[in-house]
Amino acid sequence: MSNTFGNIFRITTFGESHGAAVGGVIDGCPSKLAIDYKLLEEEMRRRHVGDGATQRNEPDRVEFLSGILDGETLGTPIAFLIRNTDPRSNDYNETDRLYRPGHADYTYMRRYGIRDWRGGGRASGRETACRVVGGAIAKMLLARLGISISSTIIHNPEPKPGDSSGGVIECVVNGLPAGIGDPVFDKLNARLAAAMMSIPSATAFAMGCGEKAAWMTGKEYRDEWNQDFTTKTNHCGGVQGGISNGMPVVFRTTFHPAVTINSDITNYIDENGMIHPVTVTGRFDSNHIPRTAVVVEAMAAMTIVDLGYRKVIREL
Repeated sequence: MSNTFGNIFRITTFGESHGAAVGGVIDGCPSKLAIDYKLLEEEMRRRHVGDGATQRNEPDRVEFLSGILDGETLGTPIAFLIRNTDPRSNDYNETDRLYRPGHADYTYMRRYGIRDWRGGGRASGRETACRVVGGAIAKMLLARLGISISSTIIHNPEPKPGDSSGGVIECVVNGLPAGIGDPVFDKLNARLAAAMMSIPSATAFAMGCGEKAAWMTGKEYRDEWNQDFTTKTNHCGGVQGGISNGMPVVFRTTFHPAVTINSDITNYIDENGMIHPVTVTGRFDSNHIPRTAVVVEAMAAMTIVDLGYRKVIREL
């Protein structure tokens, strides 16, 4: 089971949704980076709140265990912990031997022969709290180089009563210089796609104009030059041949709606193939898209720092 993201700037996460804590180790961060604790706190808050968010009341306080002294990074591994203080595992006691539809319960059991039935274990969105920590530190590195990352929710219908909704998040990276990306198999767009599709409930990824390109002619799609090496359009999303071209990097990620609905009667299945109608009780998102936007930014930031380390981060 792979729990590490990145090759040079790396994060390894650990912990289950209803375990004692989740956390991680960040390796490859340069020394003497001043930690912006206000930014970190705001990023964690963004992942926690939103209309339709779960009522699980986790403060998400980040405890740094190593790698930081007097507010600056040492260049050594940064270990951190986020304690789970409000798990309420009893909500899952009566369904511990049943598999929920649309979740990783069955696939984890088939893969490992055992699973953590308390809220989904490692497959839970709770794990993304660790990614936000890594992303916040990556953003601090990028900010020193004038590179910023922002996101916009471009589709997120209001959930119908007793149901949930998904959505689409567009992310833009501004200030990224040309030359970031390693062809052929480590293209910037390929690495971004892999990063986004690792986020729970992600179902699709698109660069630039995405699927619209299939309905355009070559003359319509190509991004014509300006004399300063910018382009008149940005249909490619700032990436050509898998390498950044200096234009804003633009991509979109699509997420399916949460599939467990509180108070809904849902057909679970047991290990013998018997169907069990269950009235769902617990605390679940009806709209997780606002909380997911900061996770998208975090994965983008870590991807760019990792790919651009030799070219960009060494300039710090």
